[in-house]
Amino acid sequence: MTDNDARAARNILVVAHAHRDDTVFAAERVVAALRAAGARPVLAADDRAELSAVIPSFGEVAVLGDDVPVADVELAIVLGGDGTILRAAELVREGTAPVLGINMGHVGFLAEIERDDMDDAVRRVIARDYEVEERLALGVRVKDSADSVIYETWALNEATVEKASRERMLEVVIEVDGRPLSTFGCDGVVISTPTGSTAYNFSAGGPVIWPTVEAISVVPLSAHALFAKPLVVGPEHAVAIEVLERTNGFGILWCDGRRSHDLPPGARVVVRRSENPVRLARLHPARFTDRLVRKFRLPVEGWRGPTAITGPTP
Repeated sequence: MTDNDARAARNILVVAHAHRDDTVFAAERVVAALRAAGARPVLAADDRAELSAVIPSFGEVAVLGDDVPVADVELAIVLGGDGTILRAAELVREGTAPVLGINMGHVGFLAEIERDDMDDAVRRVIARDYEVEERLALGVRVKDSADSVIYETWALNEATVEKASRERMLEVVIEVDGRPLSTFGCDGVVISTPTGSTAYNFSAGGPVIWPTVEAISVVPLSAHALFAKPLVVGPEHAVAIEVLERTNGFGILWCDGRRSHDLPPGARVVVRRSENPVRLARLHPARFTDRLVRKFRLPVEGWRGPTAITGPTP
């Protein structure tokens, strides 16, 4: 393939790992289907190394960054659960490709479809028969005690400030828009997007936020304080968590459970809306209520709403 051919090709990133046989075989089917349709499958370098160790033909697939720049990727097809989708969002962060999740795990809240619909999903990707939904992401900065930025990253689900040592408590102060709100000892603080509201935020007792609501949730973890309730602020506000100098030990910042940075006493984590949202490809736009019921297996027996009379919810 010449350089001109490579630029003209429709480059589709396939994100999958080799830890499960069904995922490997699913990746093989997707790669074959893309090639049959005239598209160019692309793999991240680590994925290609893992997959080709199981099925050697994966070694012929183009490599993201080496053979195909991220800016030239049209879409990412993800075979896995939410963790794999978060990894895919990281891989295409510097480009504009939307992410389409095919659930190969259990809950798979971010995934668009289940594995049984995989062949139809590839067909619709080739036909460009999908919608793109933009999700609010977080921009995260860590500053030292001199207020200099020492680390910068982003998050789709959440940014979490946690204690680094199990036996020690973290002393923090929460700040909103440059004004202190409350100080307390805790195990940490979760700052979440609506997308992440069903992840760590949910487990920590935070609110479930509809994806159409642009907001940021702040949830203290095991706080020793009377006023340490979950907060929901608008996306135009900046939230900061400062690790107080009196903290006996280090904290740690985790973003989406993938990127981390140590937080010494005096460190300050500033979280605000990122200028770059994450783009998700949707094949079947559905009511978020239905997604909650399906993914969490919520009981709805006895409901007598309008669709109970007129037919099933689309």
